[in-house]
Amino acid sequence: MMHRYGRRAALRKALLLAGGGALPARAAQPQRLLALGDSLTAGYGLPRGQGFVPQLQAALAARGRAVRVLDGGVSGDTMAGGAARLDWALADRPQAALVALGGNDGLRGLPVAQMAAALDSILARLEARRIPTLLAGMHAPPNLGADYGRAFHAIFTEAAARRPGLVFMPFFLEGVAGEPRLNQPDGIHPNAEGVAEMVRRILPFVEQVLDRAAAQAAG
Repeated sequence: MMHRYGRRAALRKALLLAGGGALPARAAQPQRLLALGDSLTAGYGLPRGQGFVPQLQAALAARGRAVRVLDGGVSGDTMAGGAARLDWALADRPQAALVALGGNDGLRGLPVAQMAAALDSILARLEARRIPTLLAGMHAPPNLGADYGRAFHAIFTEAAARRPGLVFMPFFLEGVAGEPRLNQPDGIHPNAEGVAEMVRRILPFVEQVLDRAAAQAAG
């Protein structure tokens, strides 16, 4: 019985090839993008499916991109917390990464040097693994003073300047921060409409890093 089945399979393959046909190709696996962040990527306060990760994945799918966005967001996490759990997050073997941390560092007024060291650790390890990365910057709350605010944001701009291969979006909450209609009552976390605006603005940067990952995989 097995010999008969084997002969039939071989004959079918030979006929397909002789007739110019082709055997079905294995479906391409979706790209894996790690979103390493805090409550802003974890979808704090939002119904299931309306957070940043599902909205970004849906937006990419609408543009014909097969991408699985890996939810690496932990509410309340700092830059140091993200650095501490990075190796765990990389267990899913992402091909590209989005680093969107720092908001909680600013809310707590943590030392900028501590935050800079943690960010450098994250970026260096992603670079060592040859994972194309998008860094989303953040601003500190204005009540912490202008000097702290400048030093805080400089962490992101200087990190991007030191790594020309990094894709950099200066402010993750561009167009959303300070807009009451786009935020939840706490004035900190975007509502579903605010997340949609975040996704719209970050999408070109995400596509850029995904294209780099695809080119690297092909090369």
